[in-house]
Amino acid sequence: MVDERAPHLYDRIDEKTAQLPWYVDEYVNKKMRVMSPRSLLNYCHDYLIFFDWLLAEGYYQGKRTDISLECLEKLTPQSIENFLSYLQFRLQNDKFTINRKLSSLKSLFNYLQNVAETNDLKPYIVRNVMAKIAFNKITEDQETVAQKMAGKILWDDEYEAFRQFVADGYREIVKENQKLLNFHAQNAERDTAIVSLILGSGLRLSEVVGLDINDVDFQKRMVRVIRKGNKEQYVFFSEQAGLDLEDYLTVRSKKYKIPTTNQALFVSAAMGPKDTTRRLSARAIENLVKKYAKTFGKPSLSVHKLRHSFATRYQAENNDIPKLRRQLGHSAIQTTMIYTHLSNDELKRAVDHMDDHFKKTEDN
Repeated sequence: MVDERAPHLYDRIDEKTAQLPWYVDEYVNKKMRVMSPRSLLNYCHDYLIFFDWLLAEGYYQGKRTDISLECLEKLTPQSIENFLSYLQFRLQNDKFTINRKLSSLKSLFNYLQNVAETNDLKPYIVRNVMAKIAFNKITEDQETVAQKMAGKILWDDEYEAFRQFVADGYREIVKENQKLLNFHAQNAERDTAIVSLILGSGLRLSEVVGLDINDVDFQKRMVRVIRKGNKEQYVFFSEQAGLDLEDYLTVRSKKYKIPTTNQALFVSAAMGPKDTTRRLSARAIENLVKKYAKTFGKPSLSVHKLRHSFATRYQAENNDIPKLRRQLGHSAIQTTMIYTHLSNDELKRAVDHMDDHFKKTEDN
């Protein structure tokens, strides 16, 4: 269950920090012990956008890597509000994305003011403009969030219909395209197992990517995963997911020419000059789900929406939020509570009953 992506992510972080001022590089290095590499990489992207904006708006004359601490101290609240407007109206970022980027900047500026010290024990900056900037207010309640999600997940018979489509139905759609047909023939068992496992367990994308063969216990129908916060947990999967995993494992070695040293559960086809088989990446899994979803007629479906689909179905059939919370690995039960809104049909039935009563009144 080794995350083989981590070295690659840290390499990308190094590439990004080399393009940023020295104090950002220092901050990122300090955070490596307590933050995931993917979160740090997202922070680096946010900082590149911010510092490029500073240059474009003329707040600093020179190279991005040379932007000084003095420049940051001279920024006004109005300057930052202008940057947030740039994110919203020019980059078309929604309020959630803007809040995330603002959070990464607040964290950096807090480090520069309250954590980092010069040789003579002075803070890197005295004036922290980010402390004066408020996050966007997100007023949507759980019911609203749930209803927005409702049209983007699988319901009722769609669970099995989508799984069957990945396994076989897609072939009919692309039968005139030999290249796509051959690619599906190569990967049908693997792709079906991935979709079936997420629909039958609610695993996160990163958890699916990190699975090794010996993490799967078919007898107990459980997989061993590393959840957020580096916590190990055993997660149940459905009987159908187990059957699809077994089908995939019967062809895995032959189809993907895998050496015994490669214990990754989900792998890509051999490629490159050395004909190397690698662990399937998060991007590859996202793309394959997107491909099937679009052809299936539900383009908004994604890996995360498959996880939501599992959770909605689980809650509708079991009505047990504490167990669902554990299955999904949520740290806060409020996060899990959203599925009570997605699966609760009582209000709809009550409204429908009101319509029936009104019709009866009219008839009388």
